Amino acid sequence: MKLRRVIVSLALWFGVAAMLYACADEGTGDMPELTTSAKIDLQRYMGTWYVIANIPYFAERGKMASRDVYRLDADGNVETTYVYRKSFDGPEKTTGSLGIVQPGSDNARWIVRFLWLIHADYLVLEVAPDYSWVLVGQPNRKLGWVLARNPAMEDALYTTLLSKLHGFGYDIAKFMRVPQFKEQVGQPGFQ
Repeated sequence: MKLRRVIVSLALWFGVAAMLYACADEGTGDMPELTTSAKIDLQRYMGTWYVIANIPYFAERGKMASRDVYRLDADGNVETTYVYRKSFDGPEKTTGSLGIVQPGSDNARWIVRFLWLIHADYLVLEVAPDYSWVLVGQPNRKLGWVLARNPAMEDALYTTLLSKLHGFGYDIAKFMRVPQFKEQVGQPGFQ
């Protein structure tokens, strides 16, 4: 039973990683590659970040109450546990990855590895001064996330953060909120 679970998890993450890898190679027309000037204090960045919104793709589409839990390993890499539910009545599930912080990036650019074979870019675009929210993207702008320390976010702040993403060249119409609370399921703007 445990071996089957490991095999299914590996197969799922291989598929996710393959899709992210494919997305990483696609450009966005005439837009220059996205870069960042963010400077990240990794110690402050570690911990739990709730997925407030994202550009849905197959691995995260339809997930609820999702969050990333970051922890620095002994080598200075970021061990990530993605926690989610398929329904609020269902059990929590987890998957993992490893973020390799890129030298010279002020800790704002990581290469995230899945199954040690596939990688994807992780680019911290901007973080709140108090580390209460963060905007994460990829150089090609195919995927993006709004993360926060608290699962609840006021609409005004969310609108402000979408405006910031627009300033980074994102099509904000692609972003959908992730239900963090049962009453958000099926509401306009939510997955």
